[in-house]
Amino acid sequence: MQTSYMERVHKWGKIWCFSMCAVFFLFPIAVAVIFRAAPDWQGLVQGLIATAPMYWAVGIIETFTYLPMLGAGGSYLSFVTGNISNLKLPCALNALEQAGVKANSEEGEVVSTIAIAVSSIVTTVIVILGVILIVPLTPILNAPVLQPAFEQIIPALFGGLGVVFVSKYWKIAVAPIVLMLVLFIAIPALNAGTVGIMVPVSAAFTLGVSRLMYKKGMLD
Repeated sequence: MQTSYMERVHKWGKIWCFSMCAVFFLFPIAVAVIFRAAPDWQGLVQGLIATAPMYWAVGIIETFTYLPMLGAGGSYLSFVTGNISNLKLPCALNALEQAGVKANSEEGEVVSTIAIAVSSIVTTVIVILGVILIVPLTPILNAPVLQPAFEQIIPALFGGLGVVFVSKYWKIAVAPIVLMLVLFIAIPALNAGTVGIMVPVSAAFTLGVSRLMYKKGMLD
């Protein structure tokens, strides 16, 4: 019997995810074996107790947040290659928008996966070129006149996508925009480094508010 597309997606997605987990663990193990430097187990446990719960929570939230938007294949590929919120998610959403398909449809599943795959390939090529050209380009990249432009890359990326979706679903967009403005103004400690946490929080908040507005007939 021919294996369905989704069965193959889940099969290979699990294989790659578990393989990447193994690779992550093999590096510190290899370093410890080669240099005969065993870790400080007490310090390791204390560090995990302090940090692991936060990453577990973020990981669970991101799974439920990104999966409906990226599809199964796109989610597996995104979690293996990384940089979801800054790169993979915008690419997938833009591709779905251009193709005019929903993320939870069969067509959307294929479009999202292809978009993320192409994004991963392009990212890899750019990284390779960056490694090769980093020395000759360093004086140019460090020029003070270019620094303001580099600081606005992510806002410009999300701003371009935001205009499209906010204009279509402006009622839904009001609540998360107000929430994020209040949080980032009231809590200056929140910055670009907290994107991995704030994106899932904003998505969960938006889903809750959207559900409430739908029940009250405010989205008609």
